[in-house]
Amino acid sequence: MNGPTPPKRSAIGATYVEVAPAYFEKRGLRRYAGVWSIWALGVGAVISGHFSGWNLGLAVGGWGGMLIAAGIMAVMFLALSLSIAEMSAALPLSGGSYPFARFALGPFWGFLSGLAEHIEYVLTPAVICYFIGAYLGAIFGPAIPEPVWWTGTYVVFLLLNMVGVALTFRLTLVITLMSLLILLFFCAAALPHVDFARWAMNIAPDGSELAEGHGLFLPMGWAGVLAALPFAVWLYLAIEETPLAAEESIDPVRDLPRGIVLAIVTLILTAFLIAAINPAIKGVGAHALATSGEPVLDGFRAIFGGASADMLGLIALSGLVASFHAILFAQGRQIFALSRSGYLPAALSLTHGQRKTPVIAMLAGSGLGLAIMLGLRSAFGHDDAGAMIGGLLLNMAVFGAMLSYLTRAAAFLVLRRDFPALPRPFVSPMGRGGAWATIAICLVTLACQVRSQSFLDGTVWVIGWMAFGAAYYALIARHRLVLTPDEDAVIRATRAWAA
Repeated sequence: MNGPTPPKRSAIGATYVEVAPAYFEKRGLRRYAGVWSIWALGVGAVISGHFSGWNLGLAVGGWGGMLIAAGIMAVMFLALSLSIAEMSAALPLSGGSYPFARFALGPFWGFLSGLAEHIEYVLTPAVICYFIGAYLGAIFGPAIPEPVWWTGTYVVFLLLNMVGVALTFRLTLVITLMSLLILLFFCAAALPHVDFARWAMNIAPDGSELAEGHGLFLPMGWAGVLAALPFAVWLYLAIEETPLAAEESIDPVRDLPRGIVLAIVTLILTAFLIAAINPAIKGVGAHALATSGEPVLDGFRAIFGGASADMLGLIALSGLVASFHAILFAQGRQIFALSRSGYLPAALSLTHGQRKTPVIAMLAGSGLGLAIMLGLRSAFGHDDAGAMIGGLLLNMAVFGAMLSYLTRAAAFLVLRRDFPALPRPFVSPMGRGGAWATIAICLVTLACQVRSQSFLDGTVWVIGWMAFGAAYYALIARHRLVLTPDEDAVIRATRAWAA
């Protein structure tokens, strides 16, 4: 027997099947998180982007281009975060982006939104794991092969995530605080050693190094700002994962908006600190930093030198570890939610009986991410695989994230238009304008990705992944969708909220 239908149906239709109560009893989570747990999850998921990845944008935009790109992305992510905060309080449903899109746009668009986010959460930990290996390899030398660091990282943090939600959130809070402290210490220690004109502006318009610095603030002009946008995403990417904790939050209506807003404000401040200071450190410079896999470690070595820098660099790993740990949490919950709703095979949403952790979903997502890393290394060799993992997968993760942001903003606009009476405990001060700004900046960033060959390579793979997923949805998933009890209750109340 078919269950209730969503307020809007997709063009190709879908069937919601009824399930026995035991179905949800085997697929339940445990509530634990408060405001500061949500804040730590949001900041922790993003903070690795302050330690590695963003700096690659210096090569295409220079120091000034990267700073302006970071500012543009700050506007977009602030608007996106406020929109998400409003939707999370109004519709505190587990699953990240797809419940908003499914409710507002229909089941097919809900699936595409969830699939785009799925790509982001499978590949982002892989990229972070690569940077963790780069940091450890730079500190301990090449004696231990990269795959050992990668595999060990996945195994350790999978085990920590599987123990239970309480340990996961406590560890996230501790590691996130440690990451912020080391980042602030780095910036404070660097201030006496910065020379913006000499070191930050040492990139010529053709990308070569200016030996004496004193170049242009925008060496590649405004075209460089646009080219740097996809890299500036890395300073904020994954803040949107916070609604995945809705079902594990004690009071999601109150705590999710507060935690999200606190997190994005924190990240905007730290993003500008690191983007402004790190390239200007004497002996480092924007040109060298543009190709570095461990920019903060490079800065520590320039400031302190020797073993002290390596020790601080080891501590600086906390930023990468915080994001890896937090996004593994998001990866597992997102696959779990898609599976429980019928978009993915149902076995992936089974949870551990006592600990109530989505063990199978976490193993599946992590196994896929690690397999992609090892496969690239095997196919392209040691040297080329580093560029593929650090570049191609990063580009794919950003492209998937941009697609999910577009659907979130569209869902926000539809909810504001079609359900003006929907109770909104938190209201975005940027309103519809913020959602439209998110869409505009997303589209510009996607256009910049497509124009770059390195990004285009990743885009092609993401489109292929999405096409495969759409075929799976059309042939299989759309015939066996499931509404969670919370979604069912929301849908039954839509008559009172409709315009």
